[in-house]
Amino acid sequence: MTSLTASHAADLVAALLFILSLAGLSQHRTARAGVVYGIAGMALALVATIVVAAQSITAGAVALIVLAMALGAAMGLWRARRVEMTQMPELIAVLHSFVGLAAVLVGWNSYLEVEVHGTAQTRIGADLLGIHHAEVFIGIFIGAVTFTGSIVAFLKLSARIKSRPLMLPGKNALNVGALAAFAVLTVWFTISPNLPLMIAVTALALALGWHLVASIGGGDMPVVVSMLNSYSGWAAAAAGFLLDNNLLIVTGALVGSSGAYLSYIMCKAMNRSFLSVIAGGFGIEALTGGGEEQGEHREVRAAEAAEMLAQARSVIITPGYGMAVAQAQHPVAELTRRLRDRGVEVRFGVHPVAGRLPGHMNVLLAEAKVPYDIVLEMDEINDDFADTSVVLVIGANDTVNPAATEDPSSPIAGMPVLRVWEAEQVIVFKRSMASGYAGVQNPLFFRENSSMLFGDAKQSVEEILGVLGLDGGPGAAPAARQTTAAGR
Repeated sequence: MTSLTASHAADLVAALLFILSLAGLSQHRTARAGVVYGIAGMALALVATIVVAAQSITAGAVALIVLAMALGAAMGLWRARRVEMTQMPELIAVLHSFVGLAAVLVGWNSYLEVEVHGTAQTRIGADLLGIHHAEVFIGIFIGAVTFTGSIVAFLKLSARIKSRPLMLPGKNALNVGALAAFAVLTVWFTISPNLPLMIAVTALALALGWHLVASIGGGDMPVVVSMLNSYSGWAAAAAGFLLDNNLLIVTGALVGSSGAYLSYIMCKAMNRSFLSVIAGGFGIEALTGGGEEQGEHREVRAAEAAEMLAQARSVIITPGYGMAVAQAQHPVAELTRRLRDRGVEVRFGVHPVAGRLPGHMNVLLAEAKVPYDIVLEMDEINDDFADTSVVLVIGANDTVNPAATEDPSSPIAGMPVLRVWEAEQVIVFKRSMASGYAGVQNPLFFRENSSMLFGDAKQSVEEILGVLGLDGGPGAAPAARQTTAAGR
């Protein structure tokens, strides 16, 4: 078996491992196996690439490749050990930018090698030269859009810039104009490739990627992360065509299609237009200034919350990004265990876009060893709130906002939300009365059956655990309430 044949076989096995990885990552119970499959597939692909490259390049070049891999692996391990779960969204956005930048560099290198160095006729052939020109142009465009778009997403998710959308005059016309210009430039470059056109499309794509994501509001960032994942996949596939690498084409297509489908599912769950979101059409909430308080709220202490929980027959917990920031998932898991030991029915309601990354809350709860069977999606649990004693809203805001269903003028009108206000009592864990990430005030805070428990979510849950742990039943909680009430 020649090294080239062995490489094709390795590519096929690696592609199958990547497919198994995606299948494994689709469920909590098989997620670890999915990660292992992905690591094995990538390791096999890297080894096969080096073996094939060693047949046509010098030993020094192979050494440089190995050195680059070692440096990348070391940096990856370092970041993986240091990153917090709350930083995962921005980390993923940065990783997407690397893929986009790689696609841009591959496109430029392919252009310089084929056109500038005059290897067009010998390497590609005259008949396929026009197709190669189009591949170069499209690959650079997709990669550059992914690169700057991912950088803006990183800056928004890490709060380095404001999450509110950029609203330039005629922003839709700008986007359409950029796409039309790209189409014209592509035809022009296919007919007459030259360096100024390469520079022009790179600059155009970089600006478009920045504008697309900057125009999207914070409430839509989970969809943005998913779409950038899709863009990075298509950028990788474009690079695969330029490098004549079948595995890169297959892998890029898998990532691109799965990311696009996930984004479509999330848009459907939010009752949003898929095309509108990816075009930067969602995010107009910044124009409304809807962050003002809309009434008087009622505060509650940890002891009073513990009493409500101790007397409840059923509890639903709806987590959000605030739970991740406070790293409260482990105390929440312990609270769940104690309440269930008391005979209280406890379940979790997770909104499709809770947090700032698809599946963010599910990962946190799995990390804290919350049983999978009590973690339910919005559609599975929404009809049960009306028959629930107490709902704990821990760090969630926009995903439990009744304005989405009751106020047609609200920026989030029509977005399906968790109907927590239908429960007998709602306790909202929050640091302040500030509006959510989408910049919209929440009328839930001012409902008669809602109470605000201010402070760090982790500390608040731990205080509730302390009250519940004073004795075997709820008797300790009322005494604590009397003391609290007298103090207030």
